[in-house]
Amino acid sequence: MARSFEAFKYLHVGCISELKRKTLPAIAKIVGLDNQQGLHHFLTESVWSVEKLRGLRLELILQMLKGKPIILIIDETHDKKKGNKTDYVKRQYIGNLGKTENGIVVVTAYGVFCGMTNTLLFEVYKPKERLKPGEQYRTKPEIAATLMKKIQLMGFKFSLVLADSRSEERRVGKECRS
Repeated sequence: MARSFEAFKYLHVGCISELKRKTLPAIAKIVGLDNQQGLHHFLTESVWSVEKLRGLRLELILQMLKGKPIILIIDETHDKKKGNKTDYVKRQYIGNLGKTENGIVVVTAYGVFCGMTNTLLFEVYKPKERLKPGEQYRTKPEIAATLMKKIQLMGFKFSLVLADSRSEERRVGKECRS
């Protein structure tokens, strides 16, 4: 248990540090560890449930809000990836690079209240070409709508919903010019 607490603490220190890339080797180095193995073991072999922790975190946010509405921000994050070993990676538009590259896309719902931003839910976009057997294709707007419904069902109220539509505008703009 003590090792888990230490790894948890080190990961959080690394996440709030000014590291440009928050990788396990970089975090291990900044907190004074010889290597990242303990941090990796904590993330991959711990007995905690991601779903239970996510649920508890969201319950705590709801308690803090005391029924007050949030600003909901829907955004997609693009990350360049090498190779094709990671699920759902393909050549697609990577927003932070401003061009098409090999990468992965995640649709994220953030809640903003009193200047504080919290990640509420997220889901990986699964390109048609990379779907696994039994998976159904959903567009990024469909994923965003599902995230919004889930968040509403949890009890969150929205005063405003904002979304980044630049990549959709680009696609629609190209279709209109053709």
